[in-house]
Amino acid sequence: MIKLIATDLDGTLLTEDWRISPRNIQAVRQALAQGIKVTLATGRMAAATRGYARELGLDVPLITYHGALIEQAGSGEVLYRKVVPVDLAAEIVEYLLRKDIHNQIFLKDRVFVRKANKYSEFYSRMAGLKVEEADFAKLLAKEPEGVEKILCIGEKEVLQRAKEELKETYGEKLHFTSSSDQFMDMLHPEVNKGTALKALAEQWGIEPGEVMALGDSINDKEMLTYAGLGVAMGNAHPELKKIAGYITAPYWEDGVAQAIEKFCFKQV
Repeated sequence: MIKLIATDLDGTLLTEDWRISPRNIQAVRQALAQGIKVTLATGRMAAATRGYARELGLDVPLITYHGALIEQAGSGEVLYRKVVPVDLAAEIVEYLLRKDIHNQIFLKDRVFVRKANKYSEFYSRMAGLKVEEADFAKLLAKEPEGVEKILCIGEKEVLQRAKEELKETYGEKLHFTSSSDQFMDMLHPEVNKGTALKALAEQWGIEPGEVMALGDSINDKEMLTYAGLGVAMGNAHPELKKIAGYITAPYWEDGVAQAIEKFCFKQV
């Protein structure tokens, strides 16, 4: 019996224009009406997640930044935060500057770029938030703790080479993940969606076998592995499909709603 549903946003719950379809909204609300807990588990920042939570009627902890920040949907209270230390973040962004790889750094509800370009403009449209220009050295010098994540955007081959080089030096100090071929995220090594989902389930006394997780990308791998029912979207990365317990329809066919209807509503 499913007691907790965790769903990714981009490429999973959302349409290609970053909206939630009526069928997906209805399925989530019906699950809530049955007493099933539903949360969002996304690589997005909290500020780019709250609106979706409100639209769905959620008032639960939301897993954002891949699990680097867990925030209570209703109040906005930060329940958990795990950051990349400032000194390490400074080293990484300097490497990326030398390699001329576009990168953005994230601090709670704000996202920064050295100089706005097509990549930052795309991210701004996707997230519905302003990407601010800043001098990274000065910005990090004023930050006492660290950054939630460092995001690189670019060509798949360029990002792969950078990832391999960075892993040689920082493999134990960072967790590398991705929500698409054009994105590469760097986070604290303890951060992933699976760890965050496990913490929420245990808080509510819910067993892994009572959890359904839905996703489409590499950054969803840990939470699909943790959940008793890991559901990969029809448009999911091949690696995710290999570990999934079930493959639902792609996001453009309301795959989230179809999975909820199949595995949750038959319990009524």
